[in-house]
Amino acid sequence: MKSFQLLNPTSLEEATKLLTPPEGDHSDPDDLPRPLAGGQDLLTTMKEYITRPTKVVNLKQIKALDTIDILPDGSLKIGALTTLAALEENPTVQQKFPGLAQAAHSIASPQIRNLATVGGNLCQRPRCWYYRLEHVTCIKKGGSVCYAASGENKYNAILGGGPSYIVHPSDLAPMLVALDASLTIAGPNPTRELKLAKFFTLPNQGSVRKENILQNDELITAITIPPTTMKSTYLKFKERASLDFAMPAVAACLELAPDKTVKQIRIVLGGVAPIPWKTPKAETFLLGKPLDEKNLAQAASLALEGAAPLSQNAYKIPLTQTLIRRALTALTT
Repeated sequence: MKSFQLLNPTSLEEATKLLTPPEGDHSDPDDLPRPLAGGQDLLTTMKEYITRPTKVVNLKQIKALDTIDILPDGSLKIGALTTLAALEENPTVQQKFPGLAQAAHSIASPQIRNLATVGGNLCQRPRCWYYRLEHVTCIKKGGSVCYAASGENKYNAILGGGPSYIVHPSDLAPMLVALDASLTIAGPNPTRELKLAKFFTLPNQGSVRKENILQNDELITAITIPPTTMKSTYLKFKERASLDFAMPAVAACLELAPDKTVKQIRIVLGGVAPIPWKTPKAETFLLGKPLDEKNLAQAASLALEGAAPLSQNAYKIPLTQTLIRRALTALTT
């Protein structure tokens, strides 16, 4: 990898200053300073020369960013430096938000989960192999072509694609969106909060080289999940071993009325789009209805409405529909 300077701030204010490019700096976005949390994605991209920062800002000496707390209103607050292992093993998460524990457990290996952080998982870069090839300058790296559109695209987007057809690799993101989570973001301006669903951006929104609205001098500090009466689950289909990313995944939250009809529901898809993909038509269709076989099939069809598969990934449509039916069925038992 390219040589870099490792910096160790002890406060958020110091960290964001170190991440701020000098005024008038027109460097390639991949050359700007980068924050280091667990390092499981950043160090990989640096080794592959996808990112080439001259400064790496280590966040691990900043206190109070790795806690999991229940707030007075019953919300769950998760520090951005919380490891995936701590998240999946937390008794409160397992009891109140089991889908989130399942999503965390589905990621990579125990060794990686002991280092990787919640904030890093939400901000990781695409896994498309054209993007990850050092000598290929695709549209995500400042080129003009998405080579996956007409090339090897088995793992790429079937929803929301164009001009880039990446899929967002995070497993936590779909589950947290389904749980209506919010982010706290610190930077040179006053701390702000926004719904996680508004954090991610499609390739045709803003810069095609970015996957979210985070500026280079901003940091996620916490994720907050409001209290809920809904049950949750996360189902993920992987091609091979436990290390794999989702081919598709389904994050679902459900509350049934006393008559067993749907009172509240959220379905968010992973592995099929450049962002966690919400399914409002399927959710609206199921409200007030029983989750019988016919309604489940119709909802699964509505959730994939508008899918435009590439040459090698049409399999994602029936596979995702099956996961939707299985996830919702699991929540009724």
